[in-house]
Amino acid sequence: MTSPTDSLTPHAVDLTDGDVTRAAELASRVAANLDTVIKGKHDTVRLVTVALVAGGHVLIEDVPGVGKTLLAKALARTVDGSFRRIQATSDVLPTEITGVSVYHESSEDWSFRPGPIFADIVLVDEINRATPRTQSALLEAMEERQVSVDGVTRPLPHTFTLLATQNPVEHVGTFPLVEGQRDRFLTVASLGYPDHDSARALLLGSGGTRSLDCLRPVLSADELAWVRTAADAVFVDPRVADYILEIVERTRRHADVALGVSPRGALATLQAARAHALMEGRPFIAPADVKAIAAGVLSHRLLLHGGPDLELATAIVHGLLLDVAVPRP
Repeated sequence: MTSPTDSLTPHAVDLTDGDVTRAAELASRVAANLDTVIKGKHDTVRLVTVALVAGGHVLIEDVPGVGKTLLAKALARTVDGSFRRIQATSDVLPTEITGVSVYHESSEDWSFRPGPIFADIVLVDEINRATPRTQSALLEAMEERQVSVDGVTRPLPHTFTLLATQNPVEHVGTFPLVEGQRDRFLTVASLGYPDHDSARALLLGSGGTRSLDCLRPVLSADELAWVRTAADAVFVDPRVADYILEIVERTRRHADVALGVSPRGALATLQAARAHALMEGRPFIAPADVKAIAAGVLSHRLLLHGGPDLELATAIVHGLLLDVAVPRP
């Protein structure tokens, strides 16, 4: 009998064929729902769907007016769970996000009043307008899905997902995210301007805010939790793990990179590749899954010698994908 390490296709996994088919169908519903609102950006929509299935957080970074908040709202409406929006400003306090303990004089007791972070889907709009102190209040929530207030740790919903938007070209009144904060986003998505046909469809009433108003949930919170559990069960061949590590380690030796991808980034790559494989209808990761998500998951984690440049970082990752040998069956 051949062992799983002798082939990139496993002979036995916990996922059944029915599980894989169902998970792929649920994920395709999400992407199709988003496509009705965000026209002509299927690759970005698919990347965001990968992040949702993988249980990761998404930073949507682009110029004003291209649909950043629209995409985040569409994703929130796609999942039939609790949704809260936080409009980040310089005067928003950490307790306005995490919650606060309130003293009741009548009972001489304290009670905790949860903040908007306690929801399935949370949108932080224009996150870089919040002060570093307020931004740091999100770190524990993003990494450990819990919040510590007044010495008490409280768990967040198991489907907690943070969506954040920011405008990278406007600097007045903003506070750039530190590298540790960016590293906690599974992916940074950009929309860019629509092509002519998509823009024309938008002008004629297809997509955009009108479609958002008609959007209905296609995935329950319980289904989302199940899909994420299924993604965690996707098989990983040791050679695919080595392939991911080789890409990651080369980012640390690249001449243009001052600080390469961390172990957290390697884990995020594996997490996203599992989700992509499941969406493709496979119970195992293929090298093609790693290639499909690598730029979206790794680029924003590179600290370049010349300063932040997501376009150059993406080109570096694409170059490494061409250089690193793909494992063969």
